[in-house]
Amino acid sequence: MPRSFLSEIVAVFGHPVAENPTQAMQEAAFQALGLPFRYLTLDVPPGKLADAVTGLRAMTFAGANCTIPHKLAVIPLLDEITPAAAKIGAVNTIVRQPDGRYLGENTDGKGFIRSVVEAGLTIPGSKAVVFGAGGAARAIAVELADAGAAAITLVNRTASRGAELAGLVRERTGVSTTFVEWRGDYAVPSDTQVVVNATSIALFPNVNDRVALDASTLHPGMLVCDVIPNPPDTPFLKEARAAGATTLDGLGMLVYQGTIGFEMWTGQPAPADVMRRALEEVFG
Repeated sequence: MPRSFLSEIVAVFGHPVAENPTQAMQEAAFQALGLPFRYLTLDVPPGKLADAVTGLRAMTFAGANCTIPHKLAVIPLLDEITPAAAKIGAVNTIVRQPDGRYLGENTDGKGFIRSVVEAGLTIPGSKAVVFGAGGAARAIAVELADAGAAAITLVNRTASRGAELAGLVRERTGVSTTFVEWRGDYAVPSDTQVVVNATSIALFPNVNDRVALDASTLHPGMLVCDVIPNPPDTPFLKEARAAGATTLDGLGMLVYQGTIGFEMWTGQPAPADVMRRALEEVFG
């Protein structure tokens, strides 16, 4: 039976969502492979999320992405979620199954893992410091633990959120995870292999904001990562490079989490290089 036009549409649900760059990345990938898919950016207020998912079903969309503030709220609106999404407790990718059911997955952490492995990090046995306790930090911490990290330290200003996330990671992965309340410039322990800013610090337009850490505690043996894609080169990464650390910008994670969704929607290998170039053009 031929596919309908609507079954080749993907969307992103968020609020606000006007600055989300995913459409440019995914549209470039569809065009590069000559696929008839289209990607829509849809502003969905929290009170309208259930209606949006009903519309998704009614129009048989191929799927969707969910961004802030919908990654947790969308879960009970779906038919099923993957074990990874259940462990993380958030969904960023929705995929229509052949029987019409809608499956929720979380590709954020997987995208991060692929990008750090390509950057040369050996995850098994490593120690990580992650700044933040939101959705990105949750996905990254769980995926690091599942990939074999030996210990994770979560650093966050709101103690209740940080402690809750540390407990979740320990409970669901069995990996040693501690919480440190973020006061002043955080000193990164010298035996750390990977440091991740999983907060929104320095996200456009606040491009000059800095992550409060003692840059003198960074060293060449560390991989320092920022999840911020806009701008790709943040003050955090500049400080890390000045200290001799290897750095990784947020475009890698954004591209690779997107390639997973692309492949789930289309069944085709994703052109990661095309997707990254599209983002680089968006961000100048």
